[in-house]
Amino acid sequence: MLRKFGTGLALVAAAAMALSGCSSTDNQKANDAKSETSQSTQADQGKNLGNVTIFAAKSLTKAFTELGKEFEKQNKGTKVTFSFDGSQNLVDQIHQGSPADALFTADQKNMDKADKNGDVEANKSYATNTLVMVVPKGNPAGVKEFTTDALKDKKLVVCAVGVPCGNATKELAEMAGVKFTPVSEEQNVGDTLAKVETGEADAGIVYKTDAMASDKVEAIKLPHADMVVNDYRVALTKSAKNKEGGKAFVDFILSDAGQKILEKYGFTAPTNK
Repeated sequence: MLRKFGTGLALVAAAAMALSGCSSTDNQKANDAKSETSQSTQADQGKNLGNVTIFAAKSLTKAFTELGKEFEKQNKGTKVTFSFDGSQNLVDQIHQGSPADALFTADQKNMDKADKNGDVEANKSYATNTLVMVVPKGNPAGVKEFTTDALKDKKLVVCAVGVPCGNATKELAEMAGVKFTPVSEEQNVGDTLAKVETGEADAGIVYKTDAMASDKVEAIKLPHADMVVNDYRVALTKSAKNKEGGKAFVDFILSDAGQKILEKYGFTAPTNK
């Protein structure tokens, strides 16, 4: 009897150990699953990148405002601060010491200037854009086309030479053989558009994206516009205080999600350089 009783105790002990082992394994699996879920959630929320300062061309205002909100949403705790202005002004501001983590210009020429100043790292294309002529809704002055005769006695407003949209306007006018005397030359495309929206000008030359974003103007296609394409360029600044945040934002703009938002606002695909 004692032998059988001892054998019974041994069997009970073995079963208990087996159950304990199963329980331990189950607990470990549960903990692993919980850890994976936590890591996945953290990955979905991205990373708190702190304060990120972005200098961007005026024509990017609406698109980048949405992109900034989406970037903050994906990186909880991150705060993106934008400074929108003409590319030439942004380049000058950075050279004079204004803090920025990344610079987004509306052309290659101004980015080349920033590079020559020694203020930026290697740059790349992130979008392209073309010009259109805009007139106030209803076209009260009856501007029909971008020709010397059609613009005679019309109040035309353009971007100043040196501003990306101004450089492109000059190139396009020369290509099309169009001569005009503008009533105003603005320092950024936003101010050019505003003059037309308020009726201060009969027509203006702006980017297709600006025309699409306004419900106060009508767009008229320009001859040779597809041959004068502005290559929008981006670079991290050498004086960046938050290089990690700046790089993350640049990567987001170049991602499929970022490009899809830019496309929604009328921007076309970046070049391969």
